[in-house]
Amino acid sequence: MAQGSDSNDTSYTRSPSPGNKQDSSDDVKKVMRREKNRIAAQKSRLRQTQKADSLHLESESLEKENAALRKEVKQLDEEAKYLSSVLSSHEPLCSALLPQSSDILYSPHQGAFHQPHVASRYQH
Repeated sequence: MAQGSDSNDTSYTRSPSPGNKQDSSDDVKKVMRREKNRIAAQKSRLRQTQKADSLHLESESLEKENAALRKEVKQLDEEAKYLSSVLSSHEPLCSALLPQSSDILYSPHQGAFHQPHVASRYQH
């Protein structure tokens, strides 16, 4: 037997009745509600996709920035090591760092002898 050819099947045809207008109105409301829901779901999925794309782009940008900052830190560490070695090789040769009797002072606040020019060794 072919589907939909059963004469007792009422799901495809409706008999005229006084409540038919109400059924038709309910059907229209149901279709409209489903359409609105479909559109809302579609918009929601689109917003989720856009948010995920935005987060992905932000993540890539932050990863690039992080790599650049790590590179800068490495360069600054290398520069600090170099400057430290230059200073270490310069200290024995620097006449300003040699102690002289008039430069050595006693400081009661520090409780020790103090050489003022040693504290300011970077002023050369």
